Amino acid sequence: MTIAAPETQVVTTWKVACDGGEGALGHPRVWLSIPQDTGFVECGYCDKRYVIDREHAHDDH
Repeated sequence: MTIAAPETQVVTTWKVACDGGEGALGHPRVWLSIPQDTGFVECGYCDKRYVIDREHAHDDH
C-alpha cells in the first residue's frame, strides 16, 4: 500500500484558510500565514501545502 503525497495548492494570498476539505476528512478551520522567506506553509492538521505564486500574489501581508 502506498500513501499519497499531501495535496499542494498554489495561492495568491499570503494568508489562507484550511479546513481539510469535505466530509469526514475535514478538520477545524485554521488560518495559515505564508512566510516570505520560504514561500509556503503546511497545515498542521492535514499536511496540505500552500505555495505562494509570487508573480501574482496580492500584497496583503
